[in-house]
Amino acid sequence: MTAYDAIVLAGGAAKRLGGADKPGIRVGGRALLDRVLAACADASTTVVVGGRRPTVRPVTWAYEEPRGGGPLAALDAGVRRTTADRFLVLSADLPFLGPGTVGALLSAVRDGQWEERREGALCVDRQGRDQPLVAVYRAEPLRRELALLAAEHGGLSGLPLRLLTSEMDLARVELDPLASFDCDTWEDIAVARARIREHGAVLDEWITAVKNELGIELDVDTDVLLDLARDAAHGVARPAAPLTTFLVGYAAAKAAGEAAGEGGDGATAVAEAARKAAALALRWADENEKR
Repeated sequence: MTAYDAIVLAGGAAKRLGGADKPGIRVGGRALLDRVLAACADASTTVVVGGRRPTVRPVTWAYEEPRGGGPLAALDAGVRRTTADRFLVLSADLPFLGPGTVGALLSAVRDGQWEERREGALCVDRQGRDQPLVAVYRAEPLRRELALLAAEHGGLSGLPLRLLTSEMDLARVELDPLASFDCDTWEDIAVARARIREHGAVLDEWITAVKNELGIELDVDTDVLLDLARDAAHGVARPAAPLTTFLVGYAAAKAAGEAAGEGGDGATAVAEAARKAAALALRWADENEKR
């Protein structure tokens, strides 16, 4: 993965939300800001421009000058606290942003991608509109343009982002249309919450939310655990399903701790514990059928 710093703009008055604390609004059980921070977890440094609050991972905090000075002033405040050659720039209200989008944008500005190096890459939405707060910029041209705009206008407060992007040589990248879906109104929030709960996505969203809440990083084969729960429910009794998966988790944590010095990992421990418990449930069911 290309090294980069992330700048997340989490200020603004949220007037269309009645002045609500937009970065803290929860979608799928997670604050909007935390969802964005999870998408760029591998950033070398992450700067959040806005009010301090508890976050899912450590960040550096900054404020634009003057407070409420708008997106260009906020971006400048973030840039001043970063050192990488590339900046990922995001708003804090992107519920569907994922690491895949971040990786695609970084790839678009990687050396050698084009005959001539571009100065950045930004998402375009399904209507073809630029999304400058779902973008990656090269550090040198971004710093240059911010300085030129500040000199020309006597500062950056109140200036629109288009003044910046119109002066830069940027690639337009069409990605997942949901990647740039932002939440400006309560209707947007309702749409995001409903989509999170759609069949086919709800389990992944729930598992991610639980891992976030418990502060754990673990890749789990969901199908293995669902099969185990089914076998325990059918072969033993319905209440056996949650009890068995709990015991498997406990056993996996114990085994992973014991194997830590030998290069063991949690995912392998979960798979092995689930295999043993599933085999036991099948034996139990087989005995019941033979009675």
